[in-house]
Amino acid sequence: MASTQVVVVRHGETEWNLEGRLQGHLDSPLTEKGVAQARALADRLEGQAFDVLYSSDLGRAYHTAEIIGNKIGVAVTTDKRLRERHLGIFQGRTWREIEETSPDEYALYMGSGPDYVIPEGESARQRFDRTIACLEDVACSHPGATVLVVAHGGVLNGLFRHTLGIPLEASRRFKLWNAGINTFYYEDGAWTLGTWGDVGHLPLGDTLDDS
Repeated sequence: MASTQVVVVRHGETEWNLEGRLQGHLDSPLTEKGVAQARALADRLEGQAFDVLYSSDLGRAYHTAEIIGNKIGVAVTTDKRLRERHLGIFQGRTWREIEETSPDEYALYMGSGPDYVIPEGESARQRFDRTIACLEDVACSHPGATVLVVAHGGVLNGLFRHTLGIPLEASRRFKLWNAGINTFYYEDGAWTLGTWGDVGHLPLGDTLDDS
């Protein structure tokens, strides 16, 4: 199988990113800065030829993908498997609000590891399984192609760990920048990391890692 280049980018900054409010499968619009980040990202990617463009169907990712797609001349294909983790009863609230109103579930979330299923939501491992399956389907469907994917911090978290063999149980010691460029290669069932967290197209200090 020919090597497929998969460039995965995180959506631009959102209103809830700034508020520290958990989004999950809910949504909030891109901020003015978030739109500017998406446009800067589109300008940066314009010089690279992409065969296909996939996006999460959630608004913050899709809006980012539309801005990029219009610039590079590639239509956006959505796949709901690229969504962020479903955070169930935590969605739309800040961590402080969750700790105050749902202390037992907050404690379980903080102490139970990647298999803890948030009420009305999903576990980190469930999110990991569906997003990795989706990305591998995409890579296998386009052998030898250059693929662009617009998704979320959790999707990138999972792919980075999967590629480098970092357990889901291990604490995160890497950044997940809004509008950052992350390049992977898929060949013969294996992933290889090319570049990570490239934000050279953004003004210094104009990034946010809220995950």
